[in-house]
Amino acid sequence: QVQLVESGGGFVQAGDSLRLSCTTSGFSFNGHRVGWFRQHPGKAREFVASTHYELGTTLYADSVKGRFTISRDSSKNTVYLQMNNLEPEDTALYVCAATRYLGLTPDPSDYNKWGLGTQVTVSS
Repeated sequence: QVQLVESGGGFVQAGDSLRLSCTTSGFSFNGHRVGWFRQHPGKAREFVASTHYELGTTLYADSVKGRFTISRDSSKNTVYLQMNNLEPEDTALYVCAATRYLGLTPDPSDYNKWGLGTQVTVSS
């Protein structure tokens, strides 16, 4: 059974840091691109970052570049999102997803495996 389970969200102040985890199972972790998206109430999912282990490629949204870092631990089938210098605009439900698509893409329609998300709330 395919599963992606996020954790690590919380309530923090502007300037603080959080580390999100996405633990996966039921598919070939190293052969998939795994990404993070975020969703504000009433809005579509927004791309944050993605990584592909075998290709060694990463992609970041301009809004988080320089503040967020995506990484992975293949022995644990887990992808992390280190978020530094958080801003109130970063408040959202953060969701991880996976795809066999090899290209660099921010499009959520290219992903077919999704977790349920973890909430991040940043106060000013």
